[in-house]
Amino acid sequence: MTRSRTVIVAVILSTFFVGFGGGVVFPVLPNLGAVLGISPFLVGLILSANRITRIVANAPAGSLIDRAGTRTPFVVGLFIEGVATMGYVVAINAPLPEAWFLLARVLWGIGSALVFATAYTIAADVSDADSRGQNMGVVRGGITLGFPVGLVLGGVVSEAYSVTAAFAVAAAFALVASVIAYRLVPETHVDGTDRGVSPLEIDTSKPALTVGLVNFGLYFAYLGALFSTLVLVIEARDLATLGYGAQGMSGGLMAVTVLAASGLMLGGGKLSDGEGRRVPVLLGFLVVSFGGFLLLTVAGTLPAFVAACVLIGAGQGGSSGPLVALLADLTPNERMGRATATNNVLGDFGGALGPMVSLPLVESVGFTAVYAACAVIPLLAAAFLVTSIYLDHRSLTPTAETPGE
Repeated sequence: MTRSRTVIVAVILSTFFVGFGGGVVFPVLPNLGAVLGISPFLVGLILSANRITRIVANAPAGSLIDRAGTRTPFVVGLFIEGVATMGYVVAINAPLPEAWFLLARVLWGIGSALVFATAYTIAADVSDADSRGQNMGVVRGGITLGFPVGLVLGGVVSEAYSVTAAFAVAAAFALVASVIAYRLVPETHVDGTDRGVSPLEIDTSKPALTVGLVNFGLYFAYLGALFSTLVLVIEARDLATLGYGAQGMSGGLMAVTVLAASGLMLGGGKLSDGEGRRVPVLLGFLVVSFGGFLLLTVAGTLPAFVAACVLIGAGQGGSSGPLVALLADLTPNERMGRATATNNVLGDFGGALGPMVSLPLVESVGFTAVYAACAVIPLLAAAFLVTSIYLDHRSLTPTAETPGE
């Protein structure tokens, strides 16, 4: 096994295990909110708190990578996420559970800002143009695959045992992730470090902003709107079956969505490696995402929901590897940490805004209107991406060497 492959595998394992804590709250908290006396807006705020925090934390995380390297921020970030997941256990039995949940999600946001920025930078550091899409895809897959396991823990395990048990198992695996990283992940960013980088600096170049704005739209619809409303729409359309309630069914459907995304991450990234054809591959998967949300507007049966979730997941997953690989194609190595931070800031802003907008909206305009609006977002993202890339490079297969205007 080559050094680069060993590093990629270590990153995948670490992010997979720590990802449990990211998904465990989604099937539980929307319904748990009524039991704990937490309003829908506050539930949405708690679910979004990690992304709101990352909006602030991403810039220092990216700058830190370009100043000091990847290894230490990666290990520390994983450990912080483990501690944050333990906070969910405390929150269940605390006098003010909403405050503890909010604090845990804020800590998770700080840790994940470090983990996300370092994971992508490590993948970029050990890749070349012929393997970048594939490596970005598998690293993104590792980050994402832990999420459906967390969804299952949050949905199924909480119903079979208890919510506390689900949170405790997720916390244990998160702490294991930091140990794996400490033992197996080396420093990869030595050649890209710059001690003069400001701690608050992010990359405002056109490639970073273009990719980041596309990421904003995708995260708003997918992790923001879909994941925060799925348990509610299942309950509203009376789709609970197979002995599970709305929490268990939503956890299963979210897992289906994320598994579909993870399955296409490697394929989309690898497909885009062929002659650097990132943009055409991206457009195809954005259309797939559009079709999934469109189906979700009319879905009234479990098979229709499964099909919609598969399409949405496939569109999200298939586009994620090529999107980050496109960013790496157009970004010098010494700026990759900050460029990744820009991408993460905008993606997290979309993911944070999604629950805060969609949860109140479904109560006033209904699920169909919200999902129809989400279906339009991938099409707008596709049009923006094509226009921006072509105007700047006069090509839909740009590289770092393609001259802009």
